[in-house]
This record gives sequence, structure tokens and C-alpha cells, in this order.
Amino acid sequence: MTGAEALIEALKAEDVEHIFGIPGGAMIDVYDVLYDETEIEHILTRHEQGAAHAADGYARASGKPGVCMATSGPGATNLTTGITTAMMDSSPVIAITGQVPKHLLGTDAFQEADALSIMLSVTKHNLMLRDSAEVPEQVNLAFKIATTGRPGPVHLDFPKDVQQSEAEVKIPTEAEYSGKSRIEPKKEEVQEAVEILAEAGRPLIFAGGGVILSQAWPELVKLAEKMQIPVVTTSMSLGVIPEDHPLALGMIGMHGRMAANVAITECDALLGVGVRFDDRATGDLRYFAPKADIIHIDIDQVELGKNVRVAVPIEADAKSALKTMLKMASSKVKNKPSKQWVQRVKGLREKFAPKMDYDDVPIKPQRVIKEAMSVLDDDAIITTEVGQCQMWAAHYYTVKKPRKFINSGGLGTMGFGFPAAIGAKVAQPDCQVVDIAGDGSFLMNSQELATAVENDVPVVVCILNNRYLGMVKQWQDLFYDERRSATDLGESPDFTELAESYGAYGARITKPGDIAPRMKEALESGKPAVLDVVIDPDEQVLPMVPAGGRLDKMLT
Repeated sequence: MTGAEALIEALKAEDVEHIFGIPGGAMIDVYDVLYDETEIEHILTRHEQGAAHAADGYARASGKPGVCMATSGPGATNLTTGITTAMMDSSPVIAITGQVPKHLLGTDAFQEADALSIMLSVTKHNLMLRDSAEVPEQVNLAFKIATTGRPGPVHLDFPKDVQQSEAEVKIPTEAEYSGKSRIEPKKEEVQEAVEILAEAGRPLIFAGGGVILSQAWPELVKLAEKMQIPVVTTSMSLGVIPEDHPLALGMIGMHGRMAANVAITECDALLGVGVRFDDRATGDLRYFAPKADIIHIDIDQVELGKNVRVAVPIEADAKSALKTMLKMASSKVKNKPSKQWVQRVKGLREKFAPKMDYDDVPIKPQRVIKEAMSVLDDDAIITTEVGQCQMWAAHYYTVKKPRKFINSGGLGTMGFGFPAAIGAKVAQPDCQVVDIAGDGSFLMNSQELATAVENDVPVVVCILNNRYLGMVKQWQDLFYDERRSATDLGESPDFTELAESYGAYGARITKPGDIAPRMKEALESGKPAVLDVVIDPDEQVLPMVPAGGRLDKMLT
């Protein structure tokens, strides 16, 4: 069996059904094997960044590793933005790149790039397949590393001569892997955490993306309900508690909901689960949860105490830790938060409920989100581009289930949402999938319309079109005396004609009453679709915490 054949057989042993990628000279042997393959569907993207984002979206929507492939040199370097995005958001992606033959390494051969060094800082693990006999074991190791403990991307560099060489191989092959994380929490730490929460008068749960990665949302909701503790989230964890739940306060941070940010500031005990306490969530650390004893559950020991002071660090899988907390909380249920805190939270929800029923023309983005929700069901998957569109979606869309809101949280990668939507739709073909996009971000990977059309992947792109790089413009208006430097995108292209040129459905929307009917048409068309919604160019994402500011001092 050749190394190329061993790779494909090893991927099948890992239950891989889809690969996103683009061939090239240094991967042509692998693609030659794929020519006769029936168990794995290869989806030809139009840019390697699109392949990486599609694999990432696939992973986030399914919970299984996504796989992408590219050739050597520029193929590998084009993957790096998508792989870095996956790394920042702890998404399990397997990236396989071709490489020049081993004897040419270091000679500046045609399309040679030191992919191992380039990928070193943006992957969880990174290795070269140097022997065709070892390919199955190395592939198995890659999947174990990508999914064990804190998930993340793994890169495999595959020299062309190793693809071609033959060897006796065993499939499946189990690799030895000792890098396991602590799963079960220390009971004494959990006991201390439960006592802090039970004795608190104003407790709060702060749920992050780790709750989704560990599938811990049922335990989180049960704990919140049992102890009557309100829940705030990040953009990565929207849906871990239904956002219409009485205890749900929504997203915190720079563009979080006012109710959530006020609750963080006032709480006296904070349980952080699977969160990084990053700067966009916390603002000025001196004023983040200033009255609270902070409990932090995370599977990655590095995160414990990295950014905030922690009274009780708990290194463990979120699901295991919350299960243990639930058992120990049974004897503490009588000690529920004060009635004043419960009423305070209810009052915050009512006072700061977002307004969405604008009839203005140009259309307000809030109205777009409201109309989208009237059409989409609870199983719909929302992906977002990056910028104002992302924050409007996170702020206003009522997410009711996990894995239904997919965005680039840590890296903020423009161009993420559309290819991620393609990957999500491939992973969950029965779900409606809509990319809430900005015009600037969508254009960065709009070529993937060809991928969606040619592979019959009917996703809908809803462009909130203000003809600006909107978030940068907002900062320029607020903090740079309205000096709008290089943020005006002009009038090109016509997105309806762009969509139709690819064979997709296209519609331009200028009136609020047309949003829902056009979205229904787009979904029912059975084709990839682009809705060009003309929105107010001066609408800003508010409330907002200035960079490094305090969560309780939001601009409104």
C-alpha cells in the first residue's frame, strides 16, 4: 500500500466522511487515490482559507473533527488563517498539506515552504509523515490529540515521496498517547465551590465555549435551575442555556447585553465554566466582578488564574465537574439566592430587553434579525462573519440550542462565516443554515459561492449591507473624530448579480416588510442564496464598552 493509500484508509478508520480542500502537485498522489474513493466525499473549495473554515464549521456543527487538505507552499500558507482561527476557538480540525520530497527539503524547491515551522504556533500539534508505514499510526495520533482534553487543530505535513512509497501497513492502528488532561475534579475543590455559591446572595454563572466542547449544557442548566443562579455567556457559548430562559441574561463583554454586564459587576460569587476570561469579555480587569469570589472550571490548567484572580481553580472537564457539583448541591438547595437578587435579575432582563421592531428605511439591522427569527426554526444554524454583523447577531438573535451559533470568537477572522456555513450544512444537511454577513467580510471569501453551487450546498447569506467596513468605521466615528480612513467600500459589487453569476439565488431588499418573504424564498429555492439587505450605514453596535473600559460603563 502506498503512503497516499494509507492516508485515505486511515482517515476512513477515523470515520471521516468529508474532506474540504484543493489539490496541487505535492498532493496529486493523494487526490489520485480519492478518484476511486466512495466512502469519503471531497468538496473542492475555491481557496484554501475557505477549506480550513469549512472544516472548522463542520467540526463546530457536528462535534466531530473537520478535515481539510492543501498542497505545499502557497496551499499550506493559505490554510494558516483558518487553522489559527480554529486554534483560538479550540476547534478540532485536521489539516493535511503536501510537501516536496524529503531529499529536496531545505533547497528552496518549487512550492516549498517550511509548513512545520509556519504551523508551529497555530496548532495543538504538528508533525511530518516521514514513513509510509507509520501513516496510519500518525493519523490516529492526530485525531486523538485534536479531540483529547482541550480540542484544537493538528497539522500533518506529507512529503510527496512518502505518498508514493509502498509499505506494509496495519489499519486501524492505535497510537499511544499519554497527553491526557484531568477529567475528574478534586472533590474538595468542588465542595468549596458549591459552598461559595450556596452562601452567596448574588451568585452568577459565566459559561464559555468549553461548555459546548464538553457537551455540558444539560448539567449547566440543571445546576442553574437547582440553585436558581442566573447565567451569562460568551459568543462562543450562545445556546448552552436557551436565551429565552428566565435565568439567561445573554452575552457579556464589549458588545454584550447591558443586563449581563450589570449582573457581572454586581454579583458576589462567579462560577466561570470553560471560559478564557479574555479582554473582550472582561474589559478592565480591575473592575471585572469586583465583589465576587471567582470559581473557574477549565480542562486546560494554563487558563486557571491566567487573566483573573481565582478563589477556587478546578482543573477538570466541564461536564464531569458540573455533574459533581450537582450531586453536592443537593444538600445546599435550601440556600438559594436572595429574593432581592432574583427580582434584580428579572428587572434587568425587562429593563434592558433589546428593541427590534424598527420600521425605518434604510433598514435597521435589529429588524433584520427579528425577521430572520420569524422564519427560522430552533434547529437553524447561524454562522456569522466578523464585525458589526457578528455583534448584532450575537446580541439580538435568540439562540435556544447549543452548536447553533458559530462565529470566529478569539481571532475575529473576516471571511469566516460563509465557508463555515458550508461546512456546517454539510455536517447537518437537515438544518437551515444562514450566514449573517457584513458586505466587507463576505467579500473576503465570496468565491466560495462556486463551492456551494457546484456541490449543491444550499446555505443562505444574509448581508447587512452598509457599504462600509462597519466596525472600523464605528470606532473611527466614536474615538477618532469621525475620520473615516479607508473604510468606505463604495458601490461595487452588485451582490444580487454576483450571486446570480454563480448560479445562486439573489435578491436585494430595501424594505423591512420584504425581509421575511425573501428569506423564505431563499430557503425554499433549494439553492445557495444571497440576500443583499440595505441597512442604515450610520447604525452602530450599542451598547458598547470602549476597549479596556469597565463593563458597568457602557456607551449607549
